[in-house]
Amino acid sequence: MEATESTTMDKKISENLIEVRGLTRKLGNLKIIRGLDLDVRRGEILVIIGKSGEGKSVLLKHLAGLLDPDKGSIKIKGREIVGLSERELNPIRRQVGMMFQDGALFDSMTVSENVGFPLEEERCHSPEEIDSQVKEMLTLVGMESHSGKMPINLSGGMRKRVALARAIITHPDVILYDEPTAGLDPIGAGSIDRLIQETGEKFGITSVVVTHDLNTVRIIADRVAVLRKGRITFEGNPNELKNSDKPFLRAFIEGRDEESGTADMSN
Repeated sequence: MEATESTTMDKKISENLIEVRGLTRKLGNLKIIRGLDLDVRRGEILVIIGKSGEGKSVLLKHLAGLLDPDKGSIKIKGREIVGLSERELNPIRRQVGMMFQDGALFDSMTVSENVGFPLEEERCHSPEEIDSQVKEMLTLVGMESHSGKMPINLSGGMRKRVALARAIITHPDVILYDEPTAGLDPIGAGSIDRLIQETGEKFGITSVVVTHDLNTVRIIADRVAVLRKGRITFEGNPNELKNSDKPFLRAFIEGRDEESGTADMSN
């Protein structure tokens, strides 16, 4: 019995939830994504790193169906999403949560109203059900005592916690995180990292995390993908990244400019 369960779990983890092939996208005359291939495995935390301006956020928006590529394929749970209409994308988007860098909370809504908004939009939950789930999510992220506050009265870390609660309330298959620890001190960043890990384990959520924070890689990553010059140029676990002898990876890890060998302060 144990062997069967282990085999089932291994199969689940190795299954691709998202498959990207030949993704290409220009912004103006600048080609940001250049024939990118990427797999996201069910149940994993995939961390995507790379220098500023390499297209990490652009990639996330493609995975969320917010941008269409110029060329290429994006399949979520085996279904092609490129070329779908807004109406066709809606049920797929409910399976893909996104936590934006600044939280993207509604300033006119309280914390509770922000977290419950995705359930309100589904129009199939009673007020009592929404209230119960909002309380559960806020408790999970340690924000239950701040439910009546407005976003303007929250710290940066608190806003991110609320944004995380809103992202997970619909129990999506995957959550896309855009720089979730940006602007936080090390303690606050570590707290968000742990919440990503804990909520993923609790609800079986696959996570794709874009970050510059190498501590996030070390703490939560199952796999790491490096985006460079519009393509994924490295995939592996954190130890393989740390021990890589590729010059551009060594430069990134050590905070050096790849070409000059001097410290790069642009990030």
